[in-house]
This record gives sequence, C-alpha cells and structure tokens, in this order.
Amino acid sequence: MPLLVMKFGGTSVADLARIQNAAQKVKREVERGYDVIVIVSAMSGKTNELVGWVEQTSPLFDAREYDAVVSSGENVTAGLMALTLQEMDVPARSWQGWQVPIQTTSAHSAARFLSIPRENIDAKFAEGFKVAVVAGFQGVSPEGRITTLGRGGSDTTAVAFAAAFSAERCDIYTDVDGVYTTDPRITAKARKLDKIAYEEMLELASLGAKVLQTRSVELAMRYNVRLRVLSSFEDTDETSGTLVCDEDDIMESKVVSGVAYSRDEAKMTLVTVEDRPGVAAAIFGPLAEAGVNVDMIVQNISEKDLGGRTVNVTDMTFSCPVNQVARARKALEDAKAAGAIMYDDLVSDTDVAKVSVVGIGMRSHAGVAATMFKALAADGVNIKVIATSEIKISVLIDRKYMELAVQALHDAFALETAN
Repeated sequence: MPLLVMKFGGTSVADLARIQNAAQKVKREVERGYDVIVIVSAMSGKTNELVGWVEQTSPLFDAREYDAVVSSGENVTAGLMALTLQEMDVPARSWQGWQVPIQTTSAHSAARFLSIPRENIDAKFAEGFKVAVVAGFQGVSPEGRITTLGRGGSDTTAVAFAAAFSAERCDIYTDVDGVYTTDPRITAKARKLDKIAYEEMLELASLGAKVLQTRSVELAMRYNVRLRVLSSFEDTDETSGTLVCDEDDIMESKVVSGVAYSRDEAKMTLVTVEDRPGVAAAIFGPLAEAGVNVDMIVQNISEKDLGGRTVNVTDMTFSCPVNQVARARKALEDAKAAGAIMYDDLVSDTDVAKVSVVGIGMRSHAGVAATMFKALAADGVNIKVIATSEIKISVLIDRKYMELAVQALHDAFALETAN
C-alpha cells in the first residue's frame, strides 16, 4: 500500500475535539487507500507545563529524568489519537519511541536520530492495521533511556519517518494554511506560496519563519522528502497548503520568494582589534565555546599610530540573539583577560532587527541587492550591517523600522503576485 506520514502539532491536538478533527483527516486518507503513520505533538501548552514542574521540583535537574517527564505529553496524545481512530472503525495503535524503537544519540533534550527500524511497524501493517500513531519528539538512547529531540522535534520525527519508510509525502498540519511570502500580521499583501524549494524554506526557517523547524527541513532536503504544510482547521485536498520540494519541481521561480525577519537581534562590535593571522579564530572560538550563535560578521580594517609605529587594526562586528549578549560579553572579556585577544572597547546595540529577502532566483538574476537597498532608502531605513549568500540578503536595521522594512521589501519585489 502507498504510505503517507501526517504530523499534527500541539494546536492541532489541543483538546479532544481537535484530536477528533485530526482523526477525521487521517480516516479520509485511509479511505483513499493509504497506510498512514501519524506523528503527534503534546497537546498545546502541556510541554511547557511539564517543563515547569521539572524546574520547580529540581532546578539543577538530571537531564535523563527531564526527558522522561517532558516526553510524556506526546504519549498521552498518541494514545488518545489511537483510541479516537478506533472509535471511527480505523485499525490503529499507538507507538512510543522505545517501541519502534526510534534510536537516537544520548544527548538528552537535544538528541539526534541514529536509525528508525521499519520491522515492527511494517509487521503491524501486514496484520491489517492501517494507522501507526507515533509519539513525536522522542526516542531511546543506546543506554536504553528515553531521549527528546529539542523544541520542534516532532517536525523532525515526521520527516525522519517519511525518509525511513519511503513515504509518498509528509503532511505537516499546523495552525496556518501554508508558507507565506512574509508574516501576514505585518502586511495584508502577504500571499500563500503553492510551492517553495527546500533551500528557500531552510533559509526562511533559520531566519525566523516559525512554520517548520530548521532541522526538519535539513532532513527533508537531504533525503528528498516532499513536505506539505497545511491547516488542521480547514477542509483540504491534494492542492491545499504549500509543497516544500526540490528546486527542479518548480517550473519557474520568482527572483525573491519571501521576506523574513528576526526581531530579537543584537549587534556587537570589538573596536580596534590587532589585525593579525588567527585573530578571528581567537574571537569566535570563545564565542562558540560559550554557545553564542553568531550570524552576520563584518570586518573593517584600518591603521593605528602607536607612537610613530603604524599597525593594522580592525573593528569586528557580529550579530547574535539579544538574549546571548551577556554571555558573549563575558566570553570576550575573559579572552581579553587571558591575553588571547586585545581590543579597545566592546560596544553592543540591543535594539536592532534582521530583515532578509530569500529566493533561489537570485542565482540567475542581477540587481536584487540594488532593489533592496533602494527600497529601504526610499523609506528612510538605514542599514547597519549587510550579509549575503547565494540565495539570501540580510540586513541589520533599527528595530523600530522592522515592520516598515518588511512592507517596503514585499512591495519592491511584487510578492503580492506570488503563487
């Protein structure tokens, strides 16, 4: 039988009525002739509640017991979904991670997949079961302990199962009806995309679009899993939602497919650093060890007079999440105290935002940067930092201009005509 993977997020299974609604969608696919693997998240708000209980009980908790507690939310949903399907006369059973078994690394709360054996679930399909309801977000370590994959891990679970079982498609049901050209809350001109390439979706996800978890898109691209994002709360058919697929499956790509933003960014600048081989490693090594996620990097080289001796110096600017500024500052100050690097000052600006345009069409079209910069200048938006890749241009700007910038760029690239 053809096989389909269907994933339902927390808002899609928030209560019994929504679980029943999701089960109806599963039953419809079974009636179309599919065997179905359903991946479920915990009911909306339950994971946060479980995390809160752990933190109240043990502020310095054992990560293994943390995973044992927080993974239980998905187990509840899986059991309720299987029961609901059984009441609809659909042969279904639930599976916890250890029963599959979903084999992962031992990195508790940040585990990664090692393998997903097919034998147990395939055997149940052969017995006549039509649906396997699998608890997302979890697996089992080589030591036999429950592990979790980190926030958004159920998306990754769904894609991994689609790859392991060679599924025809992986449908991600959520509270939005697809991937939009930008956040509809910022501009009413935002339009839903029928298709988007893996690389574009990966950039948008990493830049702040919260439709899909970044790791799930990486996995889909690696194993060529066709992803479809669609709404749990609307009637859907084969043409609904947004298909995330290979670039070759898209007839003609727009130059720019979307505008993404990240509100909570910070800009940090090391002023007057000695320009010598290895200085970048001396700066960004301690930041990496401190767990600081550095994004945009700009270096400005100049000269400095040291009592008649001229030396090359540089100002090194980088961006990071605003909640990591204190950690970054401590790492750099410690490196300076240890003599690993020398600088005159460390300046931070915590009132910036990142705005990006993304599109695989940039590879073959010139003038995207010029259009972007002209649009921002026309609305009086000053650019602080610029970073580019093959399919992306990002800028740091004052946070108060973020929404204006998104709207201006959406208009400049005529994304309201996207399809």
